[in-house]
Amino acid sequence: MNAPNLLRGFNFLYFALLAMFIPFLPVYLSEQGLSPSQIGFIIGTGGFVTIVAQPLWGMISDKTKTIRKVLLALLLCSAVTGYFLFDSSSYVVLILFAMLLYFFLMPIDPLTESLNFRVSEAAGISYGSIRTYGALGYGVMALITGYVLGFFGSHGIALLFVAICLISFIVSWNMPDAPVTGKPVTLDSLKHFFGNKKTLMFLVLIFISSVPARMNDTFIGVYIRELGGSPQLVGQSFFLAAISEIIVFALSFWWLRKGKELIIISISGAFYFLRFFISAWIIDPHLLAYLQILQILTFPVFYSAAIQYLYSIVPEEWRATGQTVLALLFFGVSGILASYAGGALYDAFGGKALYLTISAMSFVGMLFGLILYLIYRKKNGISVRK
Repeated sequence: MNAPNLLRGFNFLYFALLAMFIPFLPVYLSEQGLSPSQIGFIIGTGGFVTIVAQPLWGMISDKTKTIRKVLLALLLCSAVTGYFLFDSSSYVVLILFAMLLYFFLMPIDPLTESLNFRVSEAAGISYGSIRTYGALGYGVMALITGYVLGFFGSHGIALLFVAICLISFIVSWNMPDAPVTGKPVTLDSLKHFFGNKKTLMFLVLIFISSVPARMNDTFIGVYIRELGGSPQLVGQSFFLAAISEIIVFALSFWWLRKGKELIIISISGAFYFLRFFISAWIIDPHLLAYLQILQILTFPVFYSAAIQYLYSIVPEEWRATGQTVLALLFFGVSGILASYAGGALYDAFGGKALYLTISAMSFVGMLFGLILYLIYRKKNGISVRK
């Protein structure tokens, strides 16, 4: 089997593992009797671990000049820690193995993306033709995991997680290797990167908009269960969200226009507001699950436009740094705040208050994006007339 097809298979399997871990960890922890604030503590602390682990394993990959061998080690460690995580009930033990899984599983993502870019470039094919299989794996496994949890319980998830890890190990064993070529992020590079005011304002926009999105990702499964929904319904909700992303990413060449990124981000913010505001008033778990189809107009639109805008304002030599900072901000820093604050808010006031709060935050993000768009359009207009 050729390299692109092997990598497509690996993307499918790895993102299937993420679908078992990210959406269902909060649900699993809730099933073990943990409160929303305890769940938020575990997931927020996992964000700190991720921020440390991803650069660390990237440096290890740099030093050893290999991605594939690092992936093999991480997959084996993930299989062991994932099994014990989903087969435990003690709060202390859950914290320990959750942190270990964050340490081993999450760093696979940037290493996989590096392989995706390298292999697609070498084969003369689009990056999206490989990465789409990751979204497909995420959606399919989210659906399957819901049924496994409903029919076989948490032990079924533990066995399924190990099985997918081992299959991923076999596939990655046969994949081509590639050394990491991106320059490491240094303090000097960060100083230059953050010295641009336009870049700083953009990152503020990303932070404001991403915190409510990450709160939803963390607590939507818990909220569906609180309203009386089954684990299968949680899986269906994430399946709908993931499948809708495939459509948007595949058609990004058609709708994503240069120079219009900020207005597109603002439009996605408007749909984030609508999605979360409606969620606050829904009492039927099925309606809440089906509402996740609005993902089609939120995350993939927001993230695609954000990456393109970042590349338009950052010099080419800082793009690798910019991509790293964007990923850490969206998936790391905002996730930490979303988990800690979201868990405390949910615990104190309930799911409705949580969703009203994040809808307000999304509205603020939408307004901030519009303001930046109008300011920069005016400045560009003045420069053109001159």
